[in-house]
Amino acid sequence: MEKNNEETPPKNDVGETQIHYRGWKAMPFVIGNETFEKLGAIGTLANLLIYLTSVFNMKSITAATILNIFNGSTNLVTLVGAFLCDTYFGRYKTLGFAIVASFLGLLVIHLTAAVKNLHPPHCITDLCKGPTAGQMTFLMFGFGLMIIGAGGIRPCNLAFGADQFNPNTEAGKKGINSFFNWYVFTYTFAMMVSITVIVYVQTNVSWALGLGIPAILMLIACILFFVGSKIYVKVKATGSPMTSVAQVLVAAIKKRKLKQPDQPWLSLFEYTPPGSINSKLSYSDQFRFLDKAAIITAEDQIKEDGSAADPWRLCSMQQVEEVKCLVRVLPVWLAGVLFFVTQSQQNTYAIFQALQSNRRIGNFTIPAASYTVFAMLSLSIWLPIYDRIVVPFLLKFTKKEGGITILQRQGIGIFLTTMAMLLSGLVEDRRRVIALTKPSLGIEPRKGAISSMSASWLIPQLTLYGLADGFGAVSQLEFYYKQFPENMRSIGGSIFFCAIAGGSYLNGLLIIVVHRMSEGSKSGDWLPEDLNKGRLDYFYYFLTGIGLVNLCYFLICSKWYKYKGAPQNASEIHLMSKQPEKNTV
Repeated sequence: MEKNNEETPPKNDVGETQIHYRGWKAMPFVIGNETFEKLGAIGTLANLLIYLTSVFNMKSITAATILNIFNGSTNLVTLVGAFLCDTYFGRYKTLGFAIVASFLGLLVIHLTAAVKNLHPPHCITDLCKGPTAGQMTFLMFGFGLMIIGAGGIRPCNLAFGADQFNPNTEAGKKGINSFFNWYVFTYTFAMMVSITVIVYVQTNVSWALGLGIPAILMLIACILFFVGSKIYVKVKATGSPMTSVAQVLVAAIKKRKLKQPDQPWLSLFEYTPPGSINSKLSYSDQFRFLDKAAIITAEDQIKEDGSAADPWRLCSMQQVEEVKCLVRVLPVWLAGVLFFVTQSQQNTYAIFQALQSNRRIGNFTIPAASYTVFAMLSLSIWLPIYDRIVVPFLLKFTKKEGGITILQRQGIGIFLTTMAMLLSGLVEDRRRVIALTKPSLGIEPRKGAISSMSASWLIPQLTLYGLADGFGAVSQLEFYYKQFPENMRSIGGSIFFCAIAGGSYLNGLLIIVVHRMSEGSKSGDWLPEDLNKGRLDYFYYFLTGIGLVNLCYFLICSKWYKYKGAPQNASEIHLMSKQPEKNTV
């Protein structure tokens, strides 16, 4: 780590300091807050499925559905958080409000376990009383506060940390790159601690204590965040970039009857507002109906500074190209949603598989939710190997930045998660056969016989899930960051979480549909409480088919996609390069 903790800030015309970048001096507060925030939030989510079934006496399918809706909501609401952050409040105020909301949410959920009247009584044999309306309302209130917190934290945390470095100096650029590495490391570290230590306390010691620990950690995160307030760089809100998007769409609709120009890259209206942080985009020949928003007509008026008098009728070619970037991403984003449908299984039915498998190692029983640590472990091991060994090796042959393209990495991720689904089905078939044909290890409460098959057989599929994340999820985050215009990168970050949300919602819907449709089939319900009486392997094979279809769809999208800033049309670029010479002559 370099010593450039403080970078020389720029000065205005009168020599006054405008921004004082503290760089690494702010990182103990930023990264420390982030670490405790991740430990607190993930500590509850990792074991939430078991908590709902064992403490609130919910059926597994109900708990899985609630979990998918909750996970989906925490990711979908990031779009709202990013909009409010960029438009009105800025990242500092948004993060401050969100962290407090997350702490209060965790505190409420802790109280549901600590106060007897806030959860149902323990089951007596097979007689279980479900939660009352008041208990469910209080629980959902806690979930709601956590959703609000996630909506502000997830789209702003990464960008807020990067704001602390000066992007116009070499030391600042190195600091930003290093910060991203620390962000990934702390995120993975927090997840691994949560699904091992905290989950063990929740499952084997006390739910009240286990849910109180994340609340305490989140309180520490709040304190760290506000203690560093005086040294933060606090970027103010500059207005919503979505206004420019809306202007292009409205102008294109108003001028929809106009004839498409023959050489749009030469005739469309061009204007770059002063102080714009967006990189200049060349003309692309996709979605040409949007070009009409930049066609100058007799009714359009131009101000003295070169801008359009009515931006809702005439937009610049730059604005149009920025909207094209957004539209171009959407088909790829849909493939990402389907990617997360299959990935979400490691947090739902993989845990149920572990519950009905042999989890004993000597006298120690591994908590079912802790098995997902193998996915995190494979991810954390693979990322530095890929960055330090694989990428340099590939560069020798491909000569491409990153060794392979972002979309190629995403395609590998989709393939790996599809293979993980197939392997999950094979392992579940084996676990079920052993449970039905060989002596069991006892009965899992409200489920069924525990198969003598070692839960270690789940490790390969979870390892594949982690590798798939290392390719698919990480490349998606990088893809949205690089392909969105610079002033929309908070929106781009929220789009990534919206893909996770869409995957969670769609997965929950698939579980409900498959459960209801298979109830009357010859093979019986695929997804009952007792997995030994169902056919979870069929469900995995069904998702494998979805993964294969998604892979084919993604390959088509990849062939069609044109990267932002890359040459869009050879003949047009040739004409663009020659045109200034002709004008000069």
